[in-house]
Amino acid sequence: MALLRSHSSNATPMSNDQGVRLDQWLFAARFFKTRHLASEAARRNHIVVNQQRAKPGKRVFTGDRVEIRKGPLTYDVEIIDLAEKRLAPALAAALYQEDDDSCERRRLRQAELQQQRNVGVTPGRPDKRQRRQLTKFRNL
Repeated sequence: MALLRSHSSNATPMSNDQGVRLDQWLFAARFFKTRHLASEAARRNHIVVNQQRAKPGKRVFTGDRVEIRKGPLTYDVEIIDLAEKRLAPALAAALYQEDDDSCERRRLRQAELQQQRNVGVTPGRPDKRQRRQLTKFRNL
């Protein structure tokens, strides 16, 4: 069981004054698949904590605002709880709260990217009927 830094019934209570390393929290909250990827994102300035660029070892606390850029998508979240170990997806989602406008911007961006992917996409190899039509067209 993961150690949470809160006073929930199934977690070991710890003080909030020490905080948690940023890369550990990002990994525990399941924003990245590995802690190394979380560290790399912080090193490349893809993570902003309280409107300041953050290094992987920066301590984060409850109430901090974190902006996470993953590829074309941006997450604006507030830290609700702290964890040092990776948690189950349901518990990890309880570690943060995402802004409503951030969710909406992300959904719009995902829809935009989906439309871009679908433009000009061919279905693959032509089937027998389409091949016959192509040869008939070429012979004209």
